[in-house]
Amino acid sequence: MRIENLEKVVPHEGHQILADWEKRGIVSLVATQNVDGFHQLAGSQRVEELHGSIRSIRCHRCEKAASMESFLRKESCAHCDGKLRPNVVLFGENLPQVSWNNAMEAIRAAELVLVIGTSLEVYPVNQLPMMTKGKTAYINLDIAQHTVQFDLTIEGKIKEVLQQLQL
Repeated sequence: MRIENLEKVVPHEGHQILADWEKRGIVSLVATQNVDGFHQLAGSQRVEELHGSIRSIRCHRCEKAASMESFLRKESCAHCDGKLRPNVVLFGENLPQVSWNNAMEAIRAAELVLVIGTSLEVYPVNQLPMMTKGKTAYINLDIAQHTVQFDLTIEGKIKEVLQQLQL
């Protein structure tokens, strides 16, 4: 149902602002825990999906890619007859290593890391902001417990804050 519902929703202006900042050279990488693909749909090119993507399908057993149509028809893997599943990270599973390494490399090199729209509760992604030598800014609707960790905290709705920060 969640996959089918994705057809009814689109990225909001906050996603589009980040994509515009990337085009203008202000943002070099988006590392996201979201699995919806909205950053790419909004136009971001350099996106690391740290928890995978619900828009791609793979076999749970052999890891081979499969089509969305096969998954929605509840077919088995064409290679090993295993169960097909969305290509997302479930609790207890490892994060995609390439995405994790790319995110860490970008954060270590960043002059500014924007942490946007997260509760910072999920390990190990919540550790990434502290791996930079650059400045850090946290933008979220609820920032109460994290104000000390960041150089700047902005409390508010992401879309509205990014609209106000338009460069």
